[in-house]
Amino acid sequence: MNELLDPRNDFLFKRIFGSEENRDVLLAFLNQTFIEANSQPLTEITLLNPYTEKDAPRDKQSILDIRAKTAGGELINVEMQLFNKYDTEKRTMFYWSKLYSGQLQKGQPYNKLQKCVAINILNYAFLPNHQYHSVFHLREDRTGIPLIDDIELHFLELPKLDDHAVPVVNGGLVNWLLFLKDVDKSNWEVLTMHDPMLKKAMTTLEFLSQDAEARRLYEDRQKYLHDEASMIEGALAEGEKRGQAIGEARGEARGEARGEKKKAVEMTLELLKLGVETSIIAKASGLSEEEIKALKNQNN
Repeated sequence: MNELLDPRNDFLFKRIFGSEENRDVLLAFLNQTFIEANSQPLTEITLLNPYTEKDAPRDKQSILDIRAKTAGGELINVEMQLFNKYDTEKRTMFYWSKLYSGQLQKGQPYNKLQKCVAINILNYAFLPNHQYHSVFHLREDRTGIPLIDDIELHFLELPKLDDHAVPVVNGGLVNWLLFLKDVDKSNWEVLTMHDPMLKKAMTTLEFLSQDAEARRLYEDRQKYLHDEASMIEGALAEGEKRGQAIGEARGEARGEARGEKKKAVEMTLELLKLGVETSIIAKASGLSEEEIKALKNQNN
């Protein structure tokens, strides 16, 4: 039997959570996320971009996110990020804004805009806190008054789950994140004890792990993600190296400039002692006449 594939791979994540046959799995995961954030659970969702064969990772630049609409018309975007592509906050706002503004057709009024929720599952630490689940809204700084409820951003940071985190017996978001973070089957029984939808997610992972075509596409995507991460890290390292080299070069240049300036000042002082005219000293030393006059006054 083949070893289990990693559900944090965005291609595989969308197969598990973003297919029509697993829409109930996505609904269960979303409800655990919202319940933990003290929001009302959903009753129904519609997938706006369900998994199809076109989502196969042959298009290396594809964003394998999951978009859904609630019964009330609110839009939800779920994205799994296996590696840090940096500028996470700006990336999140950019995709949220596209989702939000994309609702309006030409000539429609602004009151047609519905709430949009972005859920980012990150395989890296991002925010300067110890919470694995952070939620952002638009609030006034001092009073906490909400301006509008249309924006809601969730960040689920898998590394902030303690390695020894205990599964919640009655079910909960922690169990879903432990499943995503650690595919060790020895934990599955307690994770799924009170959550049949999580069990369905695990069964889907097992099936895909044994499917030759799914495994091939997974490995293609995994290779691309690793290559992309390496390229980004390499570019950052090269940028730091160049920045350091430029800093050192500027330091050397400043040192040389200070040396030349010192020589010019020493020459000027000698010429002043000999009574040479200021205009002639300026041509010889490269100093301005104002600088020469200031040195003359200091010397006197």
